[in-house]
Amino acid sequence: MRSRLLLGFCISMMAGAGLAETKPPLRDVREIDDSMMWVAIAHEISKECDEIDARTLRGLNYLNTLRNRARSLGYTNEEIRAYHKSDEERARMRRRGEAFVTARGLDPNRAEDLCMLGHTEIARDSMIGTFLRAK
Repeated sequence: MRSRLLLGFCISMMAGAGLAETKPPLRDVREIDDSMMWVAIAHEISKECDEIDARTLRGLNYLNTLRNRARSLGYTNEEIRAYHKSDEERARMRRRGEAFVTARGLDPNRAEDLCMLGHTEIARDSMIGTFLRAK
């Protein structure tokens, strides 16, 4: 009986370890990664555009919702923190955001263009726009 319990425990541990290995990195979870990009773009607009403020509490609440969603998908606090704090991920997210802005015919390095994008997103009530407020 004891050996069967030990065998069952070992099998369940091995199965759990196998599941953890098949979990994709958070950067590959589109629902999380795209949402992080919307927040990052809104943050950048609010920093660079004097005409627009960030809705900080809304953004923080949304980030908390994303963290909870990642946890519900099986990611640990350490994995979430590593994704969020990684210099490599931040640089990749910046490139994604710049590509998003450029695809709309705007220059991500010009405050005027970021203001234009911000006002457009606010008017559209897009995800980006929900994190911004015109002054």
